[in-house]
Amino acid sequence: MISFDKAFELTLEHIRPLNRENADLLAAEGRIAAEDLLARVDSPSLDVSFKDGYAIQANDVSAASSQSPVYLTLVGSAAAGGGWYGEVRSGEAVRILSGAPIPTGADAVVSDEFTQVKSGSVQVTNTAEPGRNILPRGLDVNAGSLIVPAGKKMSPPAIGLLAAAGLMEVPVIKQPRVAIIATGDEVLAPGQPLLQGKLYASNLFTLAAWCQRYGFEVETFLVKDDADRIRLALTTCLQQFDTMLTSGGAWKGERDLVVHILDGLGWQKFYHRVRIGPGKAIAFGLYQDKPVFCLPGGPPSNHMAFVQLALPGLHKLAGYSHPGLPKIPASMAESVTGQVDWTQFKHGCLLKDDHKLLFQPLKYQSRLQEMADLEAIACIPEGQVELPAGSTVWVQLI
Repeated sequence: MISFDKAFELTLEHIRPLNRENADLLAAEGRIAAEDLLARVDSPSLDVSFKDGYAIQANDVSAASSQSPVYLTLVGSAAAGGGWYGEVRSGEAVRILSGAPIPTGADAVVSDEFTQVKSGSVQVTNTAEPGRNILPRGLDVNAGSLIVPAGKKMSPPAIGLLAAAGLMEVPVIKQPRVAIIATGDEVLAPGQPLLQGKLYASNLFTLAAWCQRYGFEVETFLVKDDADRIRLALTTCLQQFDTMLTSGGAWKGERDLVVHILDGLGWQKFYHRVRIGPGKAIAFGLYQDKPVFCLPGGPPSNHMAFVQLALPGLHKLAGYSHPGLPKIPASMAESVTGQVDWTQFKHGCLLKDDHKLLFQPLKYQSRLQEMADLEAIACIPEGQVELPAGSTVWVQLI
């Protein structure tokens, strides 16, 4: 049995990101950039107006005020997508709308609220120093600049930035195709009649939902506790998918067949049983270079083993630069204790008190209800027995 830190290290050390592929820009949302993405164009492509107003020479209005307005001759207009192609001279103004190119000769835009048009003249009641209300060329995107680094997960605003930069297809890491196999004679798919002594495959759906959250392709399978059936399911899935999760059959009992069968198939096992609570029965290895995680069958153990070790592994496979759940600091609302020789994980919800974020441990009788209501996870590291009330800890966000 190994420590959690060592298991986490071995997981990320032995998983390599999948190959790259090109994706249309909209299909790249939520995907991981496979290389540094550089801008192809400037945006804006010209100096443009930031507001509706009048393009002017700043010096003309340097003394303008409501008590001493300046009058300029209106000589033209410019709208977004089309400019005014004359030259603004001293004493002149050009009506300009937001996004329109700045005419030659103008070096500022005075906004509408400080102007009034009277008989072909523009009355200006405020100053506008050089550069006022002008978006210079390349302010948002500069051609050749790095806009999305390799390993970054692309958000909707990042997709918009890429569009502004002139990209319509981008290289991304392939999304993992994940097979999830739940074993057990007692396990049924939801929708079937629930016979006495049976239970529905909640683990299977929890794991599949996690995979779908990240856009991974996922397919689920239910297999009886039969060595031949399990062996066939394992070998078939490992031929057709990039990675595999199993649920159940990961311990040492006579019906815990999964790890034993994988041993017989010759997988490269890196660990089996980790000093974490819950979730200690997890196993991880490679079969023909494909990651395989064997998760325990009890729901809390299954979920925690997945979140702490399998999910970071899937993230690494998908190209994430920082695998695992995001973390934020929170204060402990009450003390929690663990075991000095184990890494303990505690379910909790997040509360606000006096502008502080509090981690409140959950203590439900129903394991599944507690898992459903959990918002964050606190860790008591191996070698520490308590997180005292009021102490600040980094908690994982669910």
